[in-house]
Amino acid sequence: MKNKSSATVLLVAAGWMSGACVAAVTSVPAPRDAAYRGTISLAVDASDVDHRLFNVQQKIPVQPGRLTLLYPQWLPGNHSPTGTVSGIGGLEISGGGKRIEWTRDSNDVFAFHLNVPARVSEIEVRFQYASPAVQDQGRRVVTPDIVGLQWNSVVLYPAGYSQRRITLAPSLTLPAGWGFGTALDIEHQDGANITFKPTTLEMLVDSPLFAGKYFKRVELSAPGATPVSLNIVADGPQYLEIKPEQLAIHRKLVQEMISLFGSQHYQHYDFLFALSDSFGGIGLEHHRSSENQRAPGYFTEWDKNAPDRDLLAHEMSHSWNGKFRRPAGQAVLNFNTPLDNELLWVYEGLTQYYGHVVAARSGLWTDEIARGALALNAANLDRNRPGREWRALQDTTNQPVVALRRPLSFVSWQRTEEYYQEGELIWLDADTRIRELTNGRKSLDDFARVFYGVRDGEVGPVPYTFDDVVTALNSVVANDWRNFLRSRLDGHGPGAPLDGVTRGGWKLTFTDTPSAFLKSSEEQRKSIDLMYSLGVRMSTKDMGQLAEIAWGSPAFKAGLIQGDTLLAVNGRAVKPDVLKDAVKSAKEAKAPIELIVKNGDRFKTVRIPYYDGLQYPQLERVEGTEDRLGAILKPRT
Repeated sequence: MKNKSSATVLLVAAGWMSGACVAAVTSVPAPRDAAYRGTISLAVDASDVDHRLFNVQQKIPVQPGRLTLLYPQWLPGNHSPTGTVSGIGGLEISGGGKRIEWTRDSNDVFAFHLNVPARVSEIEVRFQYASPAVQDQGRRVVTPDIVGLQWNSVVLYPAGYSQRRITLAPSLTLPAGWGFGTALDIEHQDGANITFKPTTLEMLVDSPLFAGKYFKRVELSAPGATPVSLNIVADGPQYLEIKPEQLAIHRKLVQEMISLFGSQHYQHYDFLFALSDSFGGIGLEHHRSSENQRAPGYFTEWDKNAPDRDLLAHEMSHSWNGKFRRPAGQAVLNFNTPLDNELLWVYEGLTQYYGHVVAARSGLWTDEIARGALALNAANLDRNRPGREWRALQDTTNQPVVALRRPLSFVSWQRTEEYYQEGELIWLDADTRIRELTNGRKSLDDFARVFYGVRDGEVGPVPYTFDDVVTALNSVVANDWRNFLRSRLDGHGPGAPLDGVTRGGWKLTFTDTPSAFLKSSEEQRKSIDLMYSLGVRMSTKDMGQLAEIAWGSPAFKAGLIQGDTLLAVNGRAVKPDVLKDAVKSAKEAKAPIELIVKNGDRFKTVRIPYYDGLQYPQLERVEGTEDRLGAILKPRT
């Protein structure tokens, strides 16, 4: 994609018949590795939670002449141009006591042009950021009890400079009495007014803040070790209660993570953790922190939420993979330069793998839950992704830009960001291959230390390329890693890359009973998963609504589509057990399943001739083989 922020756009309207020529020139200065002179002050008032507003005031040192201010567009971790410039309102710029008019660039709506008058050395920028009040407007970051501040939504910065060399002095006003967590260092606090130490634009945007009326901070690191804390905000005080054994598991998470990578690239690390049904869902990595959201009962209903307990492990892994070491195409000079996503199968795929592995090693997951998650992933890609026939995994790294993470009509055929899930299978394949080649003496953990465990204490970033990944794998054990990776990234099957499962001592099978992972996942997500039988996933929250249809499945062939609502099954009103019972009965009676379906104002009756019963993925141990998967999930500390 052409970088518009580095282009000069010339628009010429010519009246050739009359000889007239009118030309308008706009340009956005290209970023260069240069420092911006002076420190930009940024004051944000986040106390108006009733209106979900952030009031922003900036003071920017300037020189007379043309100036372009940018609003961040390409957001790290989003992998796409998802900056919410539409949230800005009331933008006013002044200097020398007078208003300065600005003009938005017609080709780059994230750029604002102005001319700084003579003898003006500082401009003042004021605006409001109106965060979403309802879900249709976007992810909710403000509730009556919680504020999530992502600094990229409340800052304008001068074009033409490196984000690592623009210095800001941020300050924040919160509702009185609220607690907060952030990776930023505090310079001074006076009640609800906090002044942070000056930092770079890159570190500011990479250091969000969670604040809440109900707040609790617990330390997860050992005494004397580099501090790691869990900063919790919640819908109510009761959700802040943590049992000693739960705290011990989260402390072990940190131990396992440091043991795996063998280094730390932060002076302190802060998990920002929202336990809420109102605050928008998120799992977003940062170098020295992460933004995380789970249901209010994460601690108080511990036994019910196992599938979601890998999130913290996933996001902390990114401190090493994606932040300290990041793909070369992601190490850009400013937030308005397009990101190159071609290595997301490392950035996210390896993180997905280690997020699950470390969840098991720490005790966030049992081995049974970990195997259930792996079985579901393997089955989904092996049986429910015919789109692999036309679209290679490598191309799915473009998906954040292709679809901007919008829902798809037929995800099984179109494919989505499967560099996460299929990437996990590839890295399991690599791990078990290393263990096989070295008779168990080495593993992918050795690669993690070679690749990410360097320069302990440095912040980085240290960029890498595909060749760097291959070189590091070969330093662990010689193998044709280039072909190993490329054949999996560029291939089309048949079937998913399941060699890691097989080499791990297990095989993918299907039974009529859901795994503990899938059963818990259905309960949490309020859905019924019949993707491997009828080929449907049905909502139980909006009873009968079809959330997904598998391409080529019995349901697909019967003409069902996402958004249909099942009203009746074999003459009975739709309920979870009724639908499952119908699948069981069809196997015995060899009679089609009859459905009454509603779509908009249309009703129809369909019959599905499916007779193979309920099908749920499981991993089955292969007797007489080495249990390498068990060894992978074994704790290191």
